[in-house]
Amino acid sequence: MPLSPLYLITDPLLSDCPDKRSLFDVIEATLDEGVRLIQYREKNEVRRQMYETAKRLREITARHGATLIINDEIDLALAVKADGVHLGQDDFPVWLARKILGKEAIIGISTHHWTEAIQAESDGADYIGIGPIFETQTKRSSTSPLGITMIAEVRKKVHLPIFAIGGVCLSHISNIMAAGADGVAVVSAISGDVRSNVNQAMTLLKKS
Repeated sequence: MPLSPLYLITDPLLSDCPDKRSLFDVIEATLDEGVRLIQYREKNEVRRQMYETAKRLREITARHGATLIINDEIDLALAVKADGVHLGQDDFPVWLARKILGKEAIIGISTHHWTEAIQAESDGADYIGIGPIFETQTKRSSTSPLGITMIAEVRKKVHLPIFAIGGVCLSHISNIMAAGADGVAVVSAISGDVRSNVNQAMTLLKKS
């Protein structure tokens, strides 16, 4: 399944706005504007609430023909029939996730260096996230910002789709894509005026 170049990751920041939109309203708006790749990432909710949220997101994304990826939680992905999972370096190995989820599942993995990117490709990942490219407030990381040059370095080493993640703003998109990325993973870049920001992002990606 081809992956959309604009990869939206859920975060409380998305619904932190004056009109108090719910996360589901925000996701509906982004899907209406053409986003077709959503990752549900949640670290603070209890498991039952995570299940209810993921199930609702599965219903919404299915209605729009969009791909739903679950961050880390393989059992949750199975429970809601998500399209796949995104794993960190300390999570289940790719081969085990593949065994559990099946050959059709989309499995992505976070990488921070070209050596990890090479390993991800060897292990059978479907795509990689590389980052953090810039400073980010939406996810704590022990890794210093890598900069756009790391994208170019990784592009030389692997053939997998590459998504740049971490502090990505609309103004960064053109340079990120020119460095060899296949897409950008965003949170804060589209927060606020979601429809307008998604439109701008999609336009920039089409021009890249």
